[in-house]
Amino acid sequence: MKEFKVTYFFDEEHYIRRFIHMESQEKAEKLIRNERDQYISFRDSRGIYHELNTKNVRVIQVSEYFRIDKSKK
Repeated sequence: MKEFKVTYFFDEEHYIRRFIHMESQEKAEKLIRNERDQYISFRDSRGIYHELNTKNVRVIQVSEYFRIDKSKK
């Protein structure tokens, strides 16, 4: 499984980010397309619960994320 960072931008200053695990970039993009104009819910990396209406989002970015283990430094 690969990890992908999904960022939902509302304007130049406001955004919400979540991380998803999928087999490929194409499958991650398909998931995002299928969620278009719907309410979705998720917990972020800090454990905060979010409900988001994707209809109100201006831009969505999806990119593969390479997590760095800071404990090994």
